[in-house]
Amino acid sequence: MPAKSSPMDFVPTLVLKKCVSVFSELIARLADLSFSEARFPSLFKRAMVTPLLKKRGLDAANPANYRPISNLNTISKILERLALARLRQHIVGSPNYNELQSAYRKYHSTESALLRVLNDVYENADNGRGTMFVALDLSAAFDTVEHSILLQRLRNSFGLSGDVLGWVDSYLSDRTQVVRLQNSVSSSQDCSCGVPQGSVLGPLLFVAFISPLANVVAEHHVLHHQYADDTQIYVGVSRVDKDATVADLHAALAAVHLWFSQNGLVINPDKSETLLFSTAQRSRIAPIGVDSVDVAGSIIPFSETVKILGVSLDPHLTFSKHVDQICGSAHYHIRSLRHIRSCLTTDMAQMLASALVGSRFDYANSILYGASAANLAKLQSVQNSLARVVTCTTRYDSAAPILKRLHWLPIKYRITFKLATLVFKTRSSGMPSYLRSLITDYSPARQLRSSGQQFLECSSCRTRLGRRSFRYASASVWNSLPATIRFSDSIDGFKTALKTYFFGLAYA
Repeated sequence: MPAKSSPMDFVPTLVLKKCVSVFSELIARLADLSFSEARFPSLFKRAMVTPLLKKRGLDAANPANYRPISNLNTISKILERLALARLRQHIVGSPNYNELQSAYRKYHSTESALLRVLNDVYENADNGRGTMFVALDLSAAFDTVEHSILLQRLRNSFGLSGDVLGWVDSYLSDRTQVVRLQNSVSSSQDCSCGVPQGSVLGPLLFVAFISPLANVVAEHHVLHHQYADDTQIYVGVSRVDKDATVADLHAALAAVHLWFSQNGLVINPDKSETLLFSTAQRSRIAPIGVDSVDVAGSIIPFSETVKILGVSLDPHLTFSKHVDQICGSAHYHIRSLRHIRSCLTTDMAQMLASALVGSRFDYANSILYGASAANLAKLQSVQNSLARVVTCTTRYDSAAPILKRLHWLPIKYRITFKLATLVFKTRSSGMPSYLRSLITDYSPARQLRSSGQQFLECSSCRTRLGRRSFRYASASVWNSLPATIRFSDSIDGFKTALKTYFFGLAYA
């Protein structure tokens, strides 16, 4: 655990870590008593909330501009981790768990969720269809969970009973919180609903709570994906069947709205967004003829961009705005790094560059596979500037030798590296299942030289946009790798061999 302490700690975290031989036995004894008696310690049910402004420059007098940061006791989080280790496999392994929920699961991420959603959009485009897309926003979703409904769902849908269900009931009930602002602390308030903010167990309980939503959506022949409370509902549409498709989408949204209302959750139409994905040519020649969607009784027109899971999507999936945002953020940090570069060693500068800017290049970058050369050139230009700041070289020095010296892969190869790594993880682990279902091992009808080479079946595509789908791109990238890399037996060995291979291609 990190060494930082919570304001609710009566023993500093650093002391716990330094005196582990003493405290481990005490905490283990506490955990045994808690689980055997089905009681969560009352002392750990109190939270301290510190409001922080979401962004600099916002009106400090408006409470809506604050993000509440909830602090819990560190030892309580240890108990939660022990409970989580016992509950997660049982809940996630249940057939009633939503397979299209990507939050808080190993091998599942915002990137895998985006790849699945975009795969469906690309395949719709390849089949001559647009995609009507709705990103729903819930108001304070984690804070409005009804405890009685959650416990009923854990019992009926996931089979929790007896002391286990009693412990969860005790964990949720009789919680209080105070708000701290500078040196002032409010009076204590009861928390009669919601999963504990800042907790370890709360996120799993929330996604179990909303798992039935998948069945609600499936009844209306539309697609969906979820990351925690972020819910995307979308459907392929063409001019021929637009009336029936729009009716299905509106029926699904109405059913989802009703389900949320019956379960104590509220859709926020003001922050929900809609978008119509289509190729530029089809939008110009054969427009769908729909310009808005009814969400929770509010007519929401299609937006120019929609930001989901940290990525800005535009109607034609050029990712131009997303790339511009990455470049803008990166330039800000590059300027800051340039100001302090003289005070840093090369290793320190390289570490800061990777943390502050490199992480932005790599976040969900596999979705940029097949992006335009112009957008990749923008990102490459930023990476070149970063490398020159780290190495204290001028703008007139060639970037390739500098990148090679830093052992940085160029942007194009970083994207392909990420995609190939995701394919390896998905093939070896079988997770996430919604990506594994898009990957098919190549199996020829008769014995060929390619048999047993661990190739993937490459589907046919009619459009450039279709070739950016994960189903097609994964096979295309994987089959292009040397056999020695495809046959790697561990992820570490695969990454090492893959980077060496791409490094040779980039700087040959």
